[in-house]
Amino acid sequence: MQTAVPVLFVLLWSSGFIAAKAGLAHAETLTFLSLRYVLVTVLMTGLALAMRAPWPKSWGEVGHIAVVGVMLQAIYFGGVWLAMGKGVGAGVAALIVCLQPVITAVLVGPLLGERVTRRQWLGLALGLAGVGLVVARRLSLGLGSGEGMAWAFVGLLGVTFGTLYQKKYCSQMDPRTGPAVQFLVAAMLITPLALLLEEGVIHWTPTFIASLAYIAVFLSLISMILLTMMIRRGEASRVASLFFLIPPVATLFGYLVLDEPVGLVAMAGMAVAALGVALVMAPERKPA
Repeated sequence: MQTAVPVLFVLLWSSGFIAAKAGLAHAETLTFLSLRYVLVTVLMTGLALAMRAPWPKSWGEVGHIAVVGVMLQAIYFGGVWLAMGKGVGAGVAALIVCLQPVITAVLVGPLLGERVTRRQWLGLALGLAGVGLVVARRLSLGLGSGEGMAWAFVGLLGVTFGTLYQKKYCSQMDPRTGPAVQFLVAAMLITPLALLLEEGVIHWTPTFIASLAYIAVFLSLISMILLTMMIRRGEASRVASLFFLIPPVATLFGYLVLDEPVGLVAMAGMAVAALGVALVMAPERKPA
């Protein structure tokens, strides 16, 4: 179970980049996001009620969870999706987001009192190098606009501080009711922006419907439950290190689903990134 949850999370989160990129070709960005959050709020709330999951006991808890919802859902996904909507490739967006473990490692000491070992620093460096190798070709081609890159960095800040904030203030929230509150807050923020800034264009093609369904159920519902579980059980720096695996796996999915070529550089990057994550995730040996 300890290994299965991170592996499943990486697979679902990585495939989300491919599904989102496919869906964005048939709908405006904020409109797509708004529809996603409204749908997922209904699904997650229904799941929580059916399972009789405990809801937050105070408005203070609700407030903390809502802050995480703003950062993880509205800012992170909003930034990344806007970046891809502005022409940034899925691999490039994933690369920028996967700078998160480096920022997390720098901030985790003073904010959460966790110690990052030399081995973990080495793993973080290897992970970053591996991710860089995977997307080097796309970056060298100058894919995406300056505005799109800026939105990707906004998403990076959202997921970094959202993860840290959740670990510090919401580490014990229920993995069903907590995300339900987060999705509701994101829907309340994104929907007015979509109505104000976009025309609400959606082409209900089979590709878009499949993309929406996959993102709503697998990326939003299941992966957010898994992320909440991992944050509750693990150190923030180790949870963040999983994001190093997302660009290589997303590249592999791109090859399998979208027939995008994968060269030797990408394969080498996957191996280096996997080694880096292994170094960060491996438990410390305690002296006898």
